Amino acid sequence: MRHWAVLLVLLTVALDALLTPGDGAPVHRQRPQNKLLLVSFDGFRWNYDEDVDTPNLDAMARDGVKARYMTPAFITLTSPCHFTLVTGKYIENHGVVHNMFYSTTTKVMLPYYYHTGIQKRWDSGSVPIWITAQRQGLKTGSYFYPGGNVTYQGEAVTLSQKEGALHNYKDEKERRENVDTVMKWFMQEDLALVTLYFGEPDSTGHRYGPESPERKEMVKQVDRTVGYSLDLIITSDHGMTTVNKKASDLVEFHKFPSFTFQDIEFELLDYGPNGVWIPKEGKMEVVYSVFEDIRPRLHVYKKEFPKTFRCASNPRITPLLLHSDLGYVIHGRISVQFNNGEHGFDNNDTDMKTIFRAVGPSFKAGLEVEPFESVHVYELMCQLLGIVPEANDGHPDTLRPMLRSGEEGVPSPPAPGVLERARSAVLPNCRLPLVMALLGVLVLLAKIE
Repeated sequence: MRHWAVLLVLLTVALDALLTPGDGAPVHRQRPQNKLLLVSFDGFRWNYDEDVDTPNLDAMARDGVKARYMTPAFITLTSPCHFTLVTGKYIENHGVVHNMFYSTTTKVMLPYYYHTGIQKRWDSGSVPIWITAQRQGLKTGSYFYPGGNVTYQGEAVTLSQKEGALHNYKDEKERRENVDTVMKWFMQEDLALVTLYFGEPDSTGHRYGPESPERKEMVKQVDRTVGYSLDLIITSDHGMTTVNKKASDLVEFHKFPSFTFQDIEFELLDYGPNGVWIPKEGKMEVVYSVFEDIRPRLHVYKKEFPKTFRCASNPRITPLLLHSDLGYVIHGRISVQFNNGEHGFDNNDTDMKTIFRAVGPSFKAGLEVEPFESVHVYELMCQLLGIVPEANDGHPDTLRPMLRSGEEGVPSPPAPGVLERARSAVLPNCRLPLVMALLGVLVLLAKIE
């Protein structure tokens, strides 16, 4: 890089540091060149487009970017995985650890739809991209997206729509109307970012199974919705696998003679392949030893999942955790799980992988990239919006090769190291030293030039 270019970069960072009013305060910035729509189709397994005709998803791959597959965060459930996408954090770091909202003290457990508006469920220290973008001068929206209907540190998403408990996922006409609403938000309300959620093909995959004709027909419907949209990122939260219902080694606690629920203080079972437990005082080793006798399809952890899961070091994680093999669900006091398809399994299992497509003026065309973790999508979205990310577990360089850097109308990513300096520059107590140091470098480089 020529010296004058270095000068320009450093001066930009210095001025940004000087003008930033402080961490968490709004930043008035120019409107971005391109608007960003993130669409998530729940439970869209990575290979669902291989056994049916999906002309619109295929067109996205030709005109934009396609990942061979994307690895979701563990635990592969809707709420945790969707929150990873908008925070760039693993589940142990963002704190949304399950689809159920539960309290181990009051024993209250609320299913997915009844906790979507509970602020303390989502606002546990992590700031999602909606709020980060708004603090930097942009307007954002959330349509049915998990976590988009509460306040974070006292701030709400600019526009949001909450999904009802009895919402009909199969209504294709309604899905198109939702897209129309989002388009109005972009055009009439000048939103820069909208996250849009659809509950299919997850619902159909659960009911009929991932290999069923019904699931294949639903994927065709989903593809038609894609064709009705605009430049966008399309992804999902997790995949889906067929439930094993007739094996001789099913995980059914009510049939294990060596186990008793009298030793358990709190339990969250019958939710796919995962179990949340708190043994009674002094019963931890007794319960754990019983579990060792009723394997092999069940895996038991003392608040210490394998490190690759990144789902252990959070106060919301209970002392004892259960996880079953692919295709096996956990039944508690009675067998109540009847789905033909399920998720929540190890995110390294191929059936849990999901899709990623991206198309628009910022993306290269006809590019297929190697698999990556969903935790990196957040950094990509921040680059597209031109905002400084919050601290996260992703890396800004992982998905940067997807972008048409430097072309007209396409935001150029910052040079290596500039973004890191920009992050530190937003801290009020380090602005002045940073600016002084950069000015010193400017003088030095000017003499060299």
